[in-house]
Amino acid sequence: MTGDLELQALLRLTAWLSPAFPIGGFAYSGGLERAVADELVTDASSLAAWIGTLIGHGSAWNDAVLLAESHKRHADSAHLAEIAALAEALAGSRERHQETMLLGEAFVAAARAWPDSVFERLPQKAAYPVAVGAVTGAHAIAPEKALAAFLHAYASQAVSAGIRLGVAGQKDGVAVLAGLEAIIAEIARQATTSTLDDLGSATVQADIASLRHETQATRLFRS
Repeated sequence: MTGDLELQALLRLTAWLSPAFPIGGFAYSGGLERAVADELVTDASSLAAWIGTLIGHGSAWNDAVLLAESHKRHADSAHLAEIAALAEALAGSRERHQETMLLGEAFVAAARAWPDSVFERLPQKAAYPVAVGAVTGAHAIAPEKALAAFLHAYASQAVSAGIRLGVAGQKDGVAVLAGLEAIIAEIARQATTSTLDDLGSATVQADIASLRHETQATRLFRS
């Protein structure tokens, strides 16, 4: 029976964080498009460095902390509301705010195919990592696995955006993902035991790129 539950959890996690899950993640680059335009990211190596830095020290790290906290507090509607408000306040630009809120809304709408009372406890609008954390926690998915899958999905989307922006090819993109495995695993482990006191970032260039993207004349992505 335990094996069946673990397999069920794996299948759900795979579905929820698959690129095919209908949340529209393909429409966002998280400021990467501006970084490419400003020649901060020019090839596969700098793409890997950009993604790895955001996972270890930037917005993706903060998302991991918010996910872990929402996972732990999935049964507490008042606390979920507080985490959701904090997550929304941490969005550093209009496009970053739009991205995390619309992805969260789309995730909740699609995940309702797996009925659970967690949807009654979540605020009407919740940022993407808060929604993922609450839903995976309610379905008894191990936090480290949820975090690893979430961060891998983030990296996969960023690599896909880099390929579409012409800084890497398909083979290079696969190599970038392979090279990011170690940091994804390490950050997932760290975030599992994190608290909200661990929130913080040191990726000023990425924050500026996200802001500058708002005025970019020609764009493929919404952020």
